[in-house]
Amino acid sequence: MNGPQQAFEILVKENKSTIYSVCYMFAENRDEADDLFQEALINLWQGCDRFRGESSLKSWIYRVTLNTCISYKRKKRVRTVPVDISPEAFSEESAEGRQNKMLHDRIYQLGPMDRAIILLWLENLPYDEIGAIVGMSAKAIGVRLVRIKEKLKKISNPE
Repeated sequence: MNGPQQAFEILVKENKSTIYSVCYMFAENRDEADDLFQEALINLWQGCDRFRGESSLKSWIYRVTLNTCISYKRKKRVRTVPVDISPEAFSEESAEGRQNKMLHDRIYQLGPMDRAIILLWLENLPYDEIGAIVGMSAKAIGVRLVRIKEKLKKISNPE
């Protein structure tokens, strides 16, 4: 096995859950999440040569994965009714699974950029890193998060 391929396999192994969770938050169902994951891996592989180290590797991975998901959704443009998703982490057999499913359903109702921002925030990334990934200032991220949280409250309590 050659160096670049081995390095890429390590990168994927160390960041698989991060890449998949971003894809999952943009997907309507598990099959689409799997497709997005594969597409993100292709884009990461193709972009390895262009990574200049101007940001952290994790930020670059988020950026490529988010761009992959947003581009995919733009191309798809046809809105369909969300399908219930039932991977193990979202199994309704456990309280945690029901809570994860409820969170996914609410986040999925947000626009793509808001979804990306809240997902990165849920990953405990600092505002400046979220801003670097999505191309906004840290202050704009703070303001946007307040608005996103308000939207999620309205989705939770539609009264």
